[in-house]
Amino acid sequence: MASSILIVEDEPSIAELIAVNLSHAGFLPVRAFQTEQASQLIKEVLPDLVILDWMLPGQSGVQFAKQLRSHERTKDIPIILLTARSDEMDKIAGLEAGADDYVTKPFSPKELVARVRAVLRRRSPQLADDLVQINQLKLDPVSHRVMATQDGIEVSIDLGPTEFKLLHFLMTHPERVHSRSQLLDKVWGDHVFVEERTVDVHIKRLRAALAPTNCHSFIETVRGSGYRLSKSPVS
Repeated sequence: MASSILIVEDEPSIAELIAVNLSHAGFLPVRAFQTEQASQLIKEVLPDLVILDWMLPGQSGVQFAKQLRSHERTKDIPIILLTARSDEMDKIAGLEAGADDYVTKPFSPKELVARVRAVLRRRSPQLADDLVQINQLKLDPVSHRVMATQDGIEVSIDLGPTEFKLLHFLMTHPERVHSRSQLLDKVWGDHVFVEERTVDVHIKRLRAALAPTNCHSFIETVRGSGYRLSKSPVS
């Protein structure tokens, strides 16, 4: 699934330039022309990343970045600040406001796309296209294939779309315990309202699919907390 990028930019020509280049790079751009509109879009669905212009009508981009960082639901959204301000103190102010990266105008659209990929890879590795491997288990998000090496032979593992996303998230965040609510937000999306029991059902399906290659033992149930993917099999 394409990563959604919210572009908050009041100059239509710049917003269009960014949106076109992001679309060509395989992203799903969504546009807002001021922070009030952006806030409404974020209430409906959390974007995977925000490209935020500094100078906006009404609330500035820096103020909006601080606002996003101050709320639990939005505090982890990656932010790239886009601005004509190039002074060192302005860059520091932008980064201290919570921006993950800072791009000055005029900018290269290709460089901006590269910055988007880099920030997603750093902040949200499950949204990147990088191949992920843990021990004998390998997942390729581009070809949507999961493979496991068994007795020197690479075996294909068939997963449904939800199990694939769940495994991808767990493999890109190994050795961390994730609660059911966290997994619902990260895998299903915070705009989807399903019961936490749904996570248990899909974990069971995932383990069943991994069992023939003995990779099911990597997924650990942490009593009272949630689930964790360990780099070594759990006995």
